[in-house]
Amino acid sequence: MFALTFLGTSASVPSAERNHPALLVEAAGKRVLIDCGEGTQRQLLRSGAGFRRLDRILLTHAHLDHVLGIPGLFSTLGLRQTSDVMTIHGGEGTLDIVIRMLAGLWGAGRAPIAVEFAPLTAGQVIDAGEFTIDCFPVRHRDTDSFGFVFQSPARRRLRPDRLMALGVPDGPLRGELAAGRPVVLADRTVDPEDVLGPPSGGRKLVVIGDTETTEGLSQYVAGANVMVIEATFLDRDAPTARSYGHLTAAEAAFFAATNNVGQLVLTHMSGRYEDEEILAEAAKIFPSTRIAADFDRIVV
Repeated sequence: MFALTFLGTSASVPSAERNHPALLVEAAGKRVLIDCGEGTQRQLLRSGAGFRRLDRILLTHAHLDHVLGIPGLFSTLGLRQTSDVMTIHGGEGTLDIVIRMLAGLWGAGRAPIAVEFAPLTAGQVIDAGEFTIDCFPVRHRDTDSFGFVFQSPARRRLRPDRLMALGVPDGPLRGELAAGRPVVLADRTVDPEDVLGPPSGGRKLVVIGDTETTEGLSQYVAGANVMVIEATFLDRDAPTARSYGHLTAAEAAFFAATNNVGQLVLTHMSGRYEDEEILAEAAKIFPSTRIAADFDRIVV
């Protein structure tokens, strides 16, 4: 299960209702921040999420509306005397900008908290046991941008009817079967295949930040339970979207529809449109669409 808290859902310019981009993803006791726009630390407090167990930031790219909240967050964590090491993942160019930004404030190699920088390359970023995070490159103007796939494995659960029929008692023997190991009863051996049901429960979440095209991304998105992606423009302004390196709501919806996505969540909203306009354009193509608002919470 993945729990998403949207901390900022605006495009480049914030509004009274929408902060700069940031998304908190929680799974299996771990918390990961995707992007850290200006004001993210206050959004963490207002959402009730707070700063506990926050030790990893994934950056989609280095445009300032996605990274300017890092110094403020670090300053606050330093005042709280956190002992956690913050790991920042991003493309090499993205990390270079963040490193120089922090050096300009506190000096080279210095920050209020311990920080590690982990350059992204396509493939696995984290194997947390209960879930994995992979990254893939996307195209957005002149940046080294990445999208992220969060995935939890499908699991096979014990079938109570089969356990009862085969006389497997409650207790450690059932734990052995659940772990995929056969057990010996008084008169027979019970194999896991005899009592395990089909795989179920796997979840896939895809988060894509700013992108000028969906070309070549289907292999990463296909079958996602939820996809979060930008929709900065409407189709009537497609030429402007191209010039700024962004998608239209119609393009995002078509991408979801052709890749068997369960739910589409649109973010990076521009103040030039009403939410209803954006939703109408997308839902006409892909009905299972919603517009993210600051402090929305979605469970995958």
